[in-house]
Amino acid sequence: MAKGATPMITNQILQGAVDGLKLITRKDITITDREGKVAASTEADLHQGLTALVESFINSPAENQLIQGNQYFKVIDNGITEYAVLINGEDEDTYRMGKLVAFHIQSLMLAYKERFDRDNFIKNLLLDNLLLVDIYSRAKKLRLENTVRRVVFLISTAIDTDMAAVEVVRGIFPDKHKDFVTAVDENSIILVKELTDDEASSEIEMIAHNIVDTLTSETMAKVYVSIGAVVTDLKNVSSSYKEARLAQEVGKIFEADQQIVNYEQLGIGRLIYQLPLALCRIFINEMLQGFSIEDIDEEMFTTVTKFFDNDLNVSETARELYIHRNTLVYRLDKLQKLTRLDLRKFSDAITFKITLMVNKYMQHREGQLG
Repeated sequence: MAKGATPMITNQILQGAVDGLKLITRKDITITDREGKVAASTEADLHQGLTALVESFINSPAENQLIQGNQYFKVIDNGITEYAVLINGEDEDTYRMGKLVAFHIQSLMLAYKERFDRDNFIKNLLLDNLLLVDIYSRAKKLRLENTVRRVVFLISTAIDTDMAAVEVVRGIFPDKHKDFVTAVDENSIILVKELTDDEASSEIEMIAHNIVDTLTSETMAKVYVSIGAVVTDLKNVSSSYKEARLAQEVGKIFEADQQIVNYEQLGIGRLIYQLPLALCRIFINEMLQGFSIEDIDEEMFTTVTKFFDNDLNVSETARELYIHRNTLVYRLDKLQKLTRLDLRKFSDAITFKITLMVNKYMQHREGQLG
């Protein structure tokens, strides 16, 4: 697209528009940028010299002209011609159709420009790039409510978040005046969702499940969603975004098998994530006194995990592991000899659970440090 043209309208969007308009008008339509390059067209073979004709028309003072059987119309924004519309035919009906097509493209351009302005505002809001006075003044110009409930969803995929993925999410939340969807990097999409006064945590979780299910079916890729805390003032949306990012990072460590992680449900993992690495090492040494978590074999680790999942219930754990109750007791006794912790006691179980989490966090941090 030429310099000065509205950046948010892709040629794919323009092509969809002219294809639809041809079905209505039954006329071939071509849209070019201000340099005469074809952006979209319903004609397979365009005549030679089109670029020179369009450039001549763009540089003329006329808003429309009849040239070689085509009627030309300008699409103007802020006094600058951004596009030229060509429609085949010389009669009055074709003229009216051409005017309508140009008006439609101009309306489409303005709508995308407004969305682009909103996207820029939301991105700067999320990144704390705005002063408080600017937040409220710009929000007023963009007709955004200040004191409504909002929450940020951070959506991550294993594929590049091209426009197709972003448009899928926008399709789930089509109300552009209340919900904002934008890509923040090659693998992440942000949804700032406006909530009603009575939408509870369970409904927010349902929204996240809807995102995962829809985007997974459309992209055939693994999708992860992290959720920030609900805020009630526009200026605090950046806080919800930071919390969603924290939930994403903590989830990678402690909830790796979960596709949806909620900041408000991170529990002790959120606390451990903020501990200094040196303090973690001291804790591990004091708790294990030379014994290493890596010394636990896979069978024992599976047993401990299932035991915790069943709230320290010996009988239920033995049943789910398809082993005799005495076998489970033997394994717990063996672990007690190694660690001096009896997992059948609540306090010892809590200590060992925290020890496992701190050890996992240490491995993650040390892996990042190389």
